Amino acid sequence: MPYVDGFVLAVPKDKIEAYKALANAACAIWMEHGALDYVECIGDDVPYGELTSFPRAVMAKEDEIVVFAWIVYRDRATRDAVNKKVMADPRLKLDGMPFDGKRMIYGGFTTLLRASDIAG
Repeated sequence: MPYVDGFVLAVPKDKIEAYKALANAACAIWMEHGALDYVECIGDDVPYGELTSFPRAVMAKEDEIVVFAWIVYRDRATRDAVNKKVMADPRLKLDGMPFDGKRMIYGGFTTLLRASDIAG
């Protein structure tokens, strides 16, 4: 089953184009180094919950939009190898990010279920 890295972050609305450029570059780098898929989504229907929500999780401000993203790998070992190569790649510039990385939530996940595995 595939391994997935997931991310949730808040991007200032006036920096969406800069974030899009970063995402395009990051996508190319991750895919080149062996990721199977790379997806970035901009919040469209992301309500601010009373107790929990995506905006609360990343402490999104009024002028920010939530981004939900994931990267798919063949397995955990591949993910670890790909991320090592990506972090060493000089094309990935981690300084000057168009978002506050301290409020980004991320983690690695083993796949529990995929529709393609259970479809009859």
